[in-house]
Amino acid sequence: MSLKDTITLANGVEMPRVGFGVWQVKDGEEAVNSVKWALETGYISIDTAAAYKNEAGVGKAIKESGINREDLFVTTKLWNSEQGYESTLKAFDASLEKLGLDYVDLYLIHWPVEGKTQDTWRAFEKLYKDKKVRAIGVCNFHEHHLKEIFEIAEVKPMVNQVELHPNLTQEPLRAFCKENDIVVEAWSPLGSGKMLDNPEIKKLADKYGKTVAQVILRWDYQQDIVTIPKSVHKERIQENADIFDFELSEEDVQAISALNKDERTGRNPDNHGLK
Repeated sequence: MSLKDTITLANGVEMPRVGFGVWQVKDGEEAVNSVKWALETGYISIDTAAAYKNEAGVGKAIKESGINREDLFVTTKLWNSEQGYESTLKAFDASLEKLGLDYVDLYLIHWPVEGKTQDTWRAFEKLYKDKKVRAIGVCNFHEHHLKEIFEIAEVKPMVNQVELHPNLTQEPLRAFCKENDIVVEAWSPLGSGKMLDNPEIKKLADKYGKTVAQVILRWDYQQDIVTIPKSVHKERIQENADIFDFELSEEDVQAISALNKDERTGRNPDNHGLK
């Protein structure tokens, strides 16, 4: 088991089960350094977005790392204001140019935008058929948002990236995604840091001789939830990768899942208000 472990998407593409996220990482030196540290640690999956405004820094770090492009898995996302058919295609080209890449491995719709989803998805299918992306998916989609895509899709979403952590386990949505062969990916897997003080998980961390973050990330891993922890600190980046030398008992997995409160740290996709 390692950072090179993958889960197979519906189209056969292998996606790393643990990746490195760069939300709120400043473009330039901070983005370049953090991605370089992640790559040096052994991460091969990097998750960025147009809205993060750090695609250029991510691309620079990838280029300077000297790692073969085909050995990496790069995700980026379409922002809400760019949704629609033609605007999506233009936005994708802009992201590709900033990243300095010929293709991306996974392209995601960042949030559902009422009245735009189906046209946007048609553009995603074109990018996929033109082999500019290896896989396509969505972020922050509830079941009813996914069904809206299903109405017109020739290719179903392969990934749904959502807020997911022990206080928001998303079990009904995960079950729906599993039925439809959609891999669930967790953003904010540590609850924006709020889970790190949880006394129940602290007890488990002591039991296994690991940190709270490592226990939570291992909980994701054992449930086939792809996870993308973020940090700008080298030591924390390395710590978050060190989850392959222990295994949670099924009882402890269930104990963590029982902490669910359906409590979000981010916005609800039904009324996110982001434009």
